[in-house]
Amino acid sequence: MIKDTKEIRITAEPQMDPNVCRFIVDRPLYTGFFKCVNAEMAKGSPLLEALFAIQGVNEVLVANDMVTVAKNGNDDWPIVGRKVGAAIRETIAAGGELITKDASKKPATDKALWAKIQKVLDEEINPGIGMHGGAVDIIDLQGSTLFLSMSGGCQGCASASYTLRHGIEQILASKVPEVTEIVDVTDHESGDNPYY
Repeated sequence: MIKDTKEIRITAEPQMDPNVCRFIVDRPLYTGFFKCVNAEMAKGSPLLEALFAIQGVNEVLVANDMVTVAKNGNDDWPIVGRKVGAAIRETIAAGGELITKDASKKPATDKALWAKIQKVLDEEINPGIGMHGGAVDIIDLQGSTLFLSMSGGCQGCASASYTLRHGIEQILASKVPEVTEIVDVTDHESGDNPYY
């Protein structure tokens, strides 16, 4: 158990969407990733319960050492961010499992939808990205949320976010409208080409 929560270092990274902020913690929180979209889904998981207790929080994605929080309230990130940091520190300091195994049980993946997405990646997205030494892979599919990872020249590329939002998302939106959200789970800070 951690006695001084100040020992836990957290870095906030504002995202392009002003209602979303990513928090990088100095230790792993969860193996893999888990998306929680409401307080009901958070029940039984101390970290998720603590985050959803913050007014305005409406979505949380935990991936390894990252916590991405979406808010719908009027409070600015400097206010909400302090509450998020405190919630993360306090649940880590309390010890024990942060997200229960039951919470992370995923529904069966839609294999037909996965295959449809893979076909678009293989035939329309990866050939273009491959010309720049990169590739995009499906990591998971949870309902209509697609989790992708970028590798090769795309990992750490300063244009990766632009490629995702204005290339990959637009192609998938027109070819696979069943996908309503795309999450990049790439660790862009490691590898040969980390963000500057």
